[in-house]
Formats: sequence, structure tokens, C-alpha cells
Amino acid sequence: MINKITLTKKLLAMYEKIQETASWLKERMTTSPKTAIILGTGLGQLASEITDSYAFPYSEIPNFPVSTVEGHAGKLIFGKLGGKDIMAMEGRFHFYEGYNMKEVTFPERVMYELGIETLFVSNASGGMNKTFQIGDLMVIDDHINFFPEHPLRGKNFPTGPRFPDMHEAYDKSLRDLADSIAQEKGIDLKHGVYVGVQGPTFETPAEYRMYRLLGGDAVGMSTVPEVIVARHSGIKVFGISIITDLGGFDVPVEVSHEEVQKAANAAQPKMTEIMREMIRRS
Repeated sequence: MINKITLTKKLLAMYEKIQETASWLKERMTTSPKTAIILGTGLGQLASEITDSYAFPYSEIPNFPVSTVEGHAGKLIFGKLGGKDIMAMEGRFHFYEGYNMKEVTFPERVMYELGIETLFVSNASGGMNKTFQIGDLMVIDDHINFFPEHPLRGKNFPTGPRFPDMHEAYDKSLRDLADSIAQEKGIDLKHGVYVGVQGPTFETPAEYRMYRLLGGDAVGMSTVPEVIVARHSGIKVFGISIITDLGGFDVPVEVSHEEVQKAANAAQPKMTEIMREMIRRS
């Protein structure tokens, strides 16, 4: 429980917004989810797997930002997946849309107030590991943060310590569970490091090569801020990327948002199968 007396005016205003949003949702929720999912670009198919569902458009939720990117439906869904109560964000918010990091990560603050304990994060990303192919699924083992603003900048929000540990941002037990399920179902899972960048431009061939030299396997424009705030709030995280394009190789390849969506759509069934079973077993 947060002690409001210890908050600065700025943090108090933020906390009151979070509380207002969480209270609005609690008044309307008929389920009690402990698990949340963020569905990235072109990854909305999993939403159709949610049973006994009810949803709220972001535009109706107090203080919630609104998705402006094609492929992000912009609604908060509640229901059951894998036999468990879940909530799912069909569409996320990006720094490149003009939101600040407090706004980008506002949903994770609300999740904490709603009692979420585990967060599944998905995204579409560009692969720069030469063993990757378009349509591969990459479990995120770690990340490199290249965003120009940090979501925890400013006075510490008291859901976690001033200097949170990030040595295991992505929960190892959940990663191991994903591997076990993939092996059972004959699904090839890659593992790697996700590089989070601002966007909205896709990477140049030189940038792809630089990120690869620094230890990255895939690059995208989301996920990292959300994961940082979730971990700061004590929420366990599992992250997975669909490799929707390739870069940094000898022959440069032109990339479009439409092609990214198409590749993500094609790989969705495999991701959905793994996530559904992980939620069932976790």
C-alpha cells in the first residue's frame, strides 16, 4: 500500500490518476485476473481466443492514452485464456507516438493496482541474428535499452526501489516453461536479446550491424519501458518477439509496416499456442 503522505505533488497527481483508472475498471470488472498480456503490432489474433470476454475501448477509460498505430485495436479485454482469468491490452502505446514515458507505461501502473502478478509481453521485431528467419519466435532473455528517456526518471514511485535490479528482467522459470511447451508441441523457439529503440524509422543497415555488435538479436520500438515498470512494481515478465523482418545482412532489404503486420499475422498461431499453454500451467 502506497503512503500518499510521502509523495511529492507531481507523484501524488500521477498516483491519483492511476487510482481513478483502477477504480473505474474495478467497478466494471466481473473477473479477478492475476495475468496480463500486451499484444503488439499485428498480434491481435490471440484476443479472439479469450472466452467469456468483455472489453473497454481505451477512449472510454479515464486517463488512458489511445493507440494511434495501425494494427493496434485500442481496447482492454477481460476474460479467460487457458482456463485462467486474464486481462489483455489489444494495442500498446509508443514513445514515438508523442507520449512521454509515464504515459507509455501508465497501463503497467494500473495493472499493479489491479493485482496483476505476471505480464506476458509480445512484439513484432526486426531480426539481426543470421540464424533467424522471418516468422521465427524469439523468447526474450534480456534487453538493451536505447530509448532516450527512462520510464523511472524523476522522483521514485514507491512500488519499488530507487535502483531496481534488472539482472533477471525476464523470468527464467517462465522462459524454461516456454521451452518445455515448445518442445512438446514441435515449435522451434529462438532465444535472444531485444534492443529497444525510439523509432519510428526502421533501422538503417549500419544501425542493424551496430546493434548486433553490441549483443542484440532483434530490435523493436516497444517492450523495454513496459518491462522496466512492471519489474519495478514486482510483476514477473515473459517476453516474446515475432521476427517480422531481417536487417544488417549483406543485401539490404526494404521494410514496410504492412509487411511487418503480414509476417506477424502468419506467426500468430504458434505464439498463441505457447502463451495459452503457459498461462494454463503457470
